[in-house]
Amino acid sequence: MRRYPRTGRGAVAPVAAIALLASACSPGSGPGGSGELDGVELTVAAKWTGAEEEGFRAVLDEFEAQTGASVSYESTGEDTGAYLGPKIEAGEPPDIAALPQPGLVDEYAERGELVPLSGAAATTLEEEYADYWQDLGTAGDETYGVLVKAAHKSLVWYRPDAFDEAGVQEPATWDDMVGTTSSTLSDAGITPFAMCGASGWTLTDWFENVYLSENGPESYDQLAAGELSWTDDSVVQSLETLADVWGEDDLMVGGRDGAVQTDFPSCVNQVYGQEDAAMVVEADFVAAPAREAGATVGENAVAFPFPAVGEDPPVVVAGDIAVAMTENEGVPELMAYLSSAEAQELWAEQGGYLSANSEVPTGAYEDEFTQGLAQTVLDAGEDVRYDLSDQVPSAFGATEGSGMWAILQDYLRDPGDPEGTAEELEQAASGS
Repeated sequence: MRRYPRTGRGAVAPVAAIALLASACSPGSGPGGSGELDGVELTVAAKWTGAEEEGFRAVLDEFEAQTGASVSYESTGEDTGAYLGPKIEAGEPPDIAALPQPGLVDEYAERGELVPLSGAAATTLEEEYADYWQDLGTAGDETYGVLVKAAHKSLVWYRPDAFDEAGVQEPATWDDMVGTTSSTLSDAGITPFAMCGASGWTLTDWFENVYLSENGPESYDQLAAGELSWTDDSVVQSLETLADVWGEDDLMVGGRDGAVQTDFPSCVNQVYGQEDAAMVVEADFVAAPAREAGATVGENAVAFPFPAVGEDPPVVVAGDIAVAMTENEGVPELMAYLSSAEAQELWAEQGGYLSANSEVPTGAYEDEFTQGLAQTVLDAGEDVRYDLSDQVPSAFGATEGSGMWAILQDYLRDPGDPEGTAEELEQAASGS
């Protein structure tokens, strides 16, 4: 049976002894603080753009004000690996990178391209993050990263006014959503879904939620680990389930052709800006572009849990793991700051953000709706699962124009052959 080449991810390694004085492990005492890093220049790379980038820049601005360092931000685009590869080969990696896939932590750690976590950042990870979150930044018996930005990926965002106009309620099951809710919306002249098909990762989110709910955590884990073939009947069944929506042109803005040409966050604007659709399936970070479109989160931009396809509704999470790629001056201090409750509370205030740090109070989020989402991340139980496409090798699960992204885009264009699509997924997963 095929297994993906991965290092173990068992118990988190013992935290390294603190090697820096407390004053060197955290930023200064406040804005305009110690200036201990005057003249130090640092670079951080992450995939965030738009409102997400603006929120992160507010955090970097505060670090600069407290320490005197200068931090530049580089957007990697959707394919973080493709961005970092040439940088690493040229010997010019960013000082810190936010990796959107645990699989990338494994890959870079195996090649010796990451600096193990130590000092105040390691202490914060041990003391303020649950074991579930600590494990995500671990490769083999070493810890390299901290989950600095979490995402709740089992949400369906909607416009309450559209639901009220059609006379429908939040659905509890998949059949309710694609049957009663969608058909009633359509009858009222309201297109049910905006799709973000041009951003292939959003389609993997649809698949993962359906697969987890329909087949359960054990099969999900086996599929993620390469212990279950992608041609398995369970995969074919979930693809057939997706076709309940993906196969119906009138359920999505622009039909399938329009859906596969609409990226994230343009799909969010189709719901909350243009009001062309009632719903969009995507994570909590929809909040930021919804605000940009003029919506108020918790009032006219709300979400319900991804409905149960099988017995239980799914809970899929994802996130971005900060890792150090150099040992340059200032890197330990910035890693410590990014992992801290102080920085993440500021980040939470910007919107479009969830923290996995248990010391970040839910009151840091500006509305009750987001506060509730934040609590679900902190309370993640044993049935929650990390984004499957982010667990497999990035060449298969997280590369634009190939692997899962491209295959599911093709399936969205024409969902008439689930068995053939499953075979394509298997071939891509095995590298053949």
